Amino acid sequence: MNNLVVELGSKVIEFLENTCIFCQPWWLQAVAPDRWDVAVVERGGEVAAVLPYTYKVRLGKFLLIEMPPLTPYLGPWLRPSEAKYANRLAEEKDLMIELINQLPRFAVFHQGFHPSVTNWLPFYWRGFKETSRYTYIVNNAQTLESVWDETRENIRTDVRKAEKQVCVEESSDIERFLQLVRKTFARQRMLMPYSDEVVRNVHRVCREKGVGKMLFAVDAQGRVHAAIYLVWDSHTVYYLMGGGDPQLRNSGATSLLIWKAVELAVTQGKNFDFEGSVVEPIERFFRAFGARQVPYFEVSKMNSYIVSAYRALWKWTHRVRNS
Repeated sequence: MNNLVVELGSKVIEFLENTCIFCQPWWLQAVAPDRWDVAVVERGGEVAAVLPYTYKVRLGKFLLIEMPPLTPYLGPWLRPSEAKYANRLAEEKDLMIELINQLPRFAVFHQGFHPSVTNWLPFYWRGFKETSRYTYIVNNAQTLESVWDETRENIRTDVRKAEKQVCVEESSDIERFLQLVRKTFARQRMLMPYSDEVVRNVHRVCREKGVGKMLFAVDAQGRVHAAIYLVWDSHTVYYLMGGGDPQLRNSGATSLLIWKAVELAVTQGKNFDFEGSVVEPIERFFRAFGARQVPYFEVSKMNSYIVSAYRALWKWTHRVRNS
């Protein structure tokens, strides 16, 4: 077991198990090996709040707390409270301030908070800034029929068309999946925002934990039109990543796969989180599946003095290397 996990202790690990999949120690180790930690606040010998984070160290001493690849949400998690609303907000403030105080001295902080976090004021009072982001979520209270009724007609047409051309298969072939992802980013003339190694790490641990699966859309000739990767925790199924063959884009296979993913979540009584996107065509596609727009906070802070020192040292190091 990783030393970081051992140091956390059973109470912290148990607390994290009731948060989301992206805050689990094994997930953090997969996406940021040995570059993560957890701030912890206790009350009466019990865990009251946690703040998982990952980091990088630049030029030997400048700490950047940032979001790791394939991880849309981190942020603070507080124990449930039955106090009156005003008292609960006061408790949230105290716990969040203590979490902030436990963070190491950083040059940059940047995290996306889980949509369930609705109060970031304590971070504002400590000099952090916030940008509102949006995801789309199919709520676990919705029925499959109601979601289908809310789905736009063009998506329903694509689903019906794809059902006549491809079969949906579950597979563990991560190399085949990566080929499709590479093709998708190549078509868009973009670099992949995560490495093959990270994807393989995530796939390995998700298989071990039984919390992930890949769905492939395959035609009668054995051609893979598209594939998606899903992960889940006790509350939500998440669309993690996907890819498709650019030459087979018109089959509607991606729409069919996502609809099957929504079916999976709804039948298990879980939410389905598209994880959102600020890219307009992607946002339009996600929005078309009868999901609801849900805001979440992107919280950041830059220590201007440390960043200035980092930039000065970087420029000096760059000059020395070139001389």
